[in-house]
Amino acid sequence: MANKAFFDGDVVIAGGGLAGMTLALALEQAGLSVAVVDALEMSDQLAPEFDGRASALAYTSWRMFEALGVADHLREHAQRIEHILVCDGRPYGGTRPGGPGPHTLHFDREEISPGPDGEPLGWMAENRHSRQALVKALKAKPGITIVAPARADHYEHRTGGIDLVLEDGRRLSGKLLVACDGKFSRVRKQAKIRTAGWRYGQKGLVATVRHAEPHNGTAYEYFLPSGPFAILPLPDNRSSLVWTEPDRVADALKEASDDVFQEELEARFGDFLGDVRPEGPRFTYPLSLSMSERFLDDRIAFVGDAARGIHPLAGQGFNLGIRDAAALAEVCGEARRVGLDIGAPTTLQRYADWRRFDSATLALGTDVFNRLFSNDFEPLRQIRGLGLSLVDKIPPARRFFMRQAGGETGDPPRLLKGERLDAA
Repeated sequence: MANKAFFDGDVVIAGGGLAGMTLALALEQAGLSVAVVDALEMSDQLAPEFDGRASALAYTSWRMFEALGVADHLREHAQRIEHILVCDGRPYGGTRPGGPGPHTLHFDREEISPGPDGEPLGWMAENRHSRQALVKALKAKPGITIVAPARADHYEHRTGGIDLVLEDGRRLSGKLLVACDGKFSRVRKQAKIRTAGWRYGQKGLVATVRHAEPHNGTAYEYFLPSGPFAILPLPDNRSSLVWTEPDRVADALKEASDDVFQEELEARFGDFLGDVRPEGPRFTYPLSLSMSERFLDDRIAFVGDAARGIHPLAGQGFNLGIRDAAALAEVCGEARRVGLDIGAPTTLQRYADWRRFDSATLALGTDVFNRLFSNDFEPLRQIRGLGLSLVDKIPPARRFFMRQAGGETGDPPRLLKGERLDAA
């Protein structure tokens, strides 16, 4: 006879990372009881050495954070993005970022949200601060049970529900299990759901730098033959670098002496923000594309990297997880209100249909852009440069891409519009 469940509620979430915590808050607001299981103590995820990355939050993601009560805890650590400059750069230094060529695409938030009180294109925040804000919001919600540290072992179906069994034998029961356990999802593996994808043979080297001149809320994404090089604004004259290189080069840069790293940094960064110095440790993350063949199984939904993982060049990875959370919470909340089973196939199919196109479009788009720009083939350089210049000269095209990146096209869920799910 199975052990009695120590949690018996609506939803069990396997994985308490950024997407899992966001989903828990959204589901709780929709009126559901939720348990979040994670292998690490929540406090361990707040240490600076745990995760050196910073994430770009699209303006619709920020609206959702405001609706969930997360933004109030994060605002002082977040930086508004006012401009984005995309250019086909070459690593010869100079007064412009990395010596970009003449073809530059400029996105200005004034085009879609004018005025001093206009909405930015997005916000940049270090992942450790985002986690801290999410943990604070979670702990204020009595309808959310946090189970950490604890490792999920497997799940078992039962009549009208599903149980997540932990390695220590404890059991959590729900009507729905949500896998937020990353690219190498254990839940997805047990469900025997295949993924399509590949490694890029690249790693993203992530570091924080401090510079003498203000960035004025501008994010730079420029392309070198080895891969994208992003300079993303943080508060207090700092920026987060996402520096893409082949695996061996990225590993060498991570382990390089401070003097060697400084020399390589200056060669790519340029002097457009004055003197630039690294601040804090360096991290590397392997880059790959993975797409799950489906986003649901029997009483199981897949969210965030468990559903798909994409190249970080567009900064959309976390935003896709947030959009998943917004859609799933809305679908489950509506099912609950009309007395339907939140784990039923018809309920979960609504979620999967809602999220499939956006996921596939961004996964394909980032893959194509990375392959198109991560080379030094002269005829291709001319074509892509002309493409950037052409889009830059067509205001409706610029506005479309800004709204697409912001998550505002199509049929966005209510939370992405800033609407609370418990509102009348």
